[in-house]
Amino acid sequence: MYDQFYGFSGRPFQLAPDPEFYFESLTHRKALSYLGYGLAQGEGFIVITGEVGAGKSTLAAHLVASIDRQRLTVGQIVTSRLDGDELARLAAQAFGVVPQAAHDKAAALGALEMFLQDEARAGRRSLLIVDEAQNLSVAALEELRMLSNFQLGAHPLLQILLLGQPEFRTILSSPGLEQLHQRVIATHHLDAMEADEVGPYVEHRLKHVGWRGRPAFAAGVYARLAEASGCVPRRVNQLVNRLLLLGAVEKADTIDLDMLDEVIADLAGDADDDAVAAPRSVDFVAPPAASEAQETHEEPAAADHDGIMDRLMRELAARDEQITELQQAVMELAEMRAPAAVVSAPEPDLEPLLSAIVDLTRRIDALEVRTGDQNEAIRHVLTMLIEWLEAENASARAA
Repeated sequence: MYDQFYGFSGRPFQLAPDPEFYFESLTHRKALSYLGYGLAQGEGFIVITGEVGAGKSTLAAHLVASIDRQRLTVGQIVTSRLDGDELARLAAQAFGVVPQAAHDKAAALGALEMFLQDEARAGRRSLLIVDEAQNLSVAALEELRMLSNFQLGAHPLLQILLLGQPEFRTILSSPGLEQLHQRVIATHHLDAMEADEVGPYVEHRLKHVGWRGRPAFAAGVYARLAEASGCVPRRVNQLVNRLLLLGAVEKADTIDLDMLDEVIADLAGDADDDAVAAPRSVDFVAPPAASEAQETHEEPAAADHDGIMDRLMRELAARDEQITELQQAVMELAEMRAPAAVVSAPEPDLEPLLSAIVDLTRRIDALEVRTGDQNEAIRHVLTMLIEWLEAENASARAA
């Protein structure tokens, strides 16, 4: 809607990673330097971590779009929960290798090794990119280490780039993955952008779709946007997307602070309506000042156990409510569809029925997304609880 009103050639703030909108912030520039160094080594593992929405997938997409395909062949995996056998087959499929025995791990590994050898003989190196690596089991990570052992003579055949959320760094340091950790040749953590990069980031994406200064952004909007988003790219995208939609609705040629505050309030209201607790609502709260961060930051060992449990209970209760609402929507949809099978009336008016079905289908889709977000929040709280318990046990042993 707003792209038409403002004359854009597309929507510049979609949440899906798109290498065409890549913006080289300071932290992304550093990440690319580490990537360049790691790729020059031609072996081992490169690890890039960052918070949700920091731009890891966009960075990888930019890398894939900019490499010389005559010199480097890339395969990509976006993981869910995979065991070692599944990972071996997916790694082969990522390079377009389909073994004759589709469910045979040995056949998949053999076909993959032959493919990698053929690429090496043709003068091409091979890179496997694994996104959401924090979801991998220890067995799957060990399988990746074994894949990195493939060689042609003394020449390594496969290099692996792992992208993960911050907890992946802790996973890599676990005793069972010591051999893999020793093979990490470059690592970088993607931080949020600098506050003064938010304005250039917004304008960079806008210019990519033909922005010529309409809408204009009033003084102070970029600073407030940086504060509200924490300078995380995906949060900036979400806010500006809503902001431009509001601007189009109000036929505004200038985006001002009042409009931005209205959008921030609306998003906070959405979070309340979805019964999402603190881990999600933090998205739109300004980060503490440096001095405050130093005063308030505590290790998991100092966390309030009762507070964590309370948050966990709230998350579980909210998820149960969403599941109940989803079930109710499905039942309503089934009830609405049932009359369509009745042919007693010669020419029933299906327009209201179709409209109701579309509305309920949208509700179901929205509820499924909300349930997924709720599960992610629960996982985050459980991680905090586990860290607290581990720290408590460590303290007890030390005592």
